[in-house]
Amino acid sequence: MATSAMTVSADKVRIRLVLLDTFGLFRASLARFLAAEPGLEVAGECGNSGEALELLAHEPNVDLVLLDFDIGAEHGTDFIAAARQAGYQGRFLIVAASADMRNSVTALKLGASGIFLKSDAPEHLFEAIRLIGHDGIWIDKKIIHMLADQFSDRYPRPENERPRFSLEGPERQVLLGIVEGHTNRRIGEILGLSESKVKNIVQRLFGRAGVKTRGQLVRAALEGSLLLRH
Repeated sequence: MATSAMTVSADKVRIRLVLLDTFGLFRASLARFLAAEPGLEVAGECGNSGEALELLAHEPNVDLVLLDFDIGAEHGTDFIAAARQAGYQGRFLIVAASADMRNSVTALKLGASGIFLKSDAPEHLFEAIRLIGHDGIWIDKKIIHMLADQFSDRYPRPENERPRFSLEGPERQVLLGIVEGHTNRRIGEILGLSESKVKNIVQRLFGRAGVKTRGQLVRAALEGSLLLRH
């Protein structure tokens, strides 16, 4: 089950997608599946990163790349980093076969906006795409738990990097609610707090992490700048 409890409804804005996966049959099936959904347009499908970089260079206004992380690095560089260097300004959604913590951390650090497991329900993929299209982040719940429980011990930061903050009580609960895609109102309902109280806590978290948006806050939390301690 995916983490996002926020349902982003389809609107008149069309989200243009590029699919990057080594398996042609899966790629073609996914392309047909997504193209049939209102509000989504498949701009192209590619079997390797070189094809995808060429497509992005010639196909304007691609909003989101669905990327099989296992496709690996080509020409000595990761695809996400290479796409950014080439000028691509859109977002990335990792479509993974399994919940691998190390790859998930790497993808988030490189700037991926989501990690979706192939075992999840198809309708959740639509929700993930629309959530990311509205500047959100989608992380599978299994991966969130893995990162929250184990990140600080397995992947310690060098001393010269940004200090990490250990969160407890309401701050931790509010941050977990944000990571799981809940609105301030829904977080307040879950925790028994007023929406204004939740908003104040969110602003404090922004200040601690040195960020301005919820998406940046989620990434800071999952990368270890903020520790989700039990």
